[in-house]
Amino acid sequence: ALYDAGWSPVVEPFRRLFTQGMITKDGAKMSKSKGNVVSVDEIVDQYGADTARLFTLFTGPPEQDAEWSDKGVEGAFRFLNRVWRLYDGAELVSHEGGSERDPADYSAADRALLRQTHITIRRVTDDIARFHFNTAVSACMELANALAQYREAHGVTLVYNQAASILLLLLAPMTPHITEELWHELGGSGSVHAQPWPRYEAALAASETVPLVIQVNGKLRGRIEVPADIDEATARARALAEPKVAAQLDGRSPRQVIYVPGKLVNVVI
Repeated sequence: ALYDAGWSPVVEPFRRLFTQGMITKDGAKMSKSKGNVVSVDEIVDQYGADTARLFTLFTGPPEQDAEWSDKGVEGAFRFLNRVWRLYDGAELVSHEGGSERDPADYSAADRALLRQTHITIRRVTDDIARFHFNTAVSACMELANALAQYREAHGVTLVYNQAASILLLLLAPMTPHITEELWHELGGSGSVHAQPWPRYEAALAASETVPLVIQVNGKLRGRIEVPADIDEATARARALAEPKVAAQLDGRSPRQVIYVPGKLVNVVI
């Protein structure tokens, strides 16, 4: 033991034990005796080490058993190929100081991509800290899809490069080889793994609109999208102008209007 060898000052050198689940194939635990072991070398030779890593991380929560899937491996390989194509013609942009620009200078599409990017930073940061690697991978996949859709509509812009640079850093712990290669292909200095972790900025992740529930006497009568910073007077006016609410009032004034900021308006008749 580390303590017995004098290498650790505490009897137990860790706070808790995390035990990972087993990988099964065709419903049985992988075992050489069963002859159902998948050779890592074959996977690496055919798809690369990052594909094997990504599939293993994405297959499910690490504490649970998971079923091996050849289709899942192929899916991870296709995703990494899509990631590589995202960086054709892209440039590395520092994510530091990203909020200094006035949000009004961005287009709606720019703001949507930045919002998705910073939501992804928060999700991946939290998920990796909790060993929820499958959901961290899922968040990166969603951002990659958003980047592809943005690029198809708007091309490679400064905002695209910002988001793509952040995706590269978020993927680096999970797919270290492709991200290191892309980092150098794009002119990055040093190693991608020595870069600062992206900083989550709540202001950039904030939604511009929120759904506002409209009730009459506590019963749902509709939902409307309103600005996230809507004030109470405007929210009340919007609710009272809703056709279903107006029909219930039939020209009468409500006895009370209850407003829960950013969530609901309940009109009491």
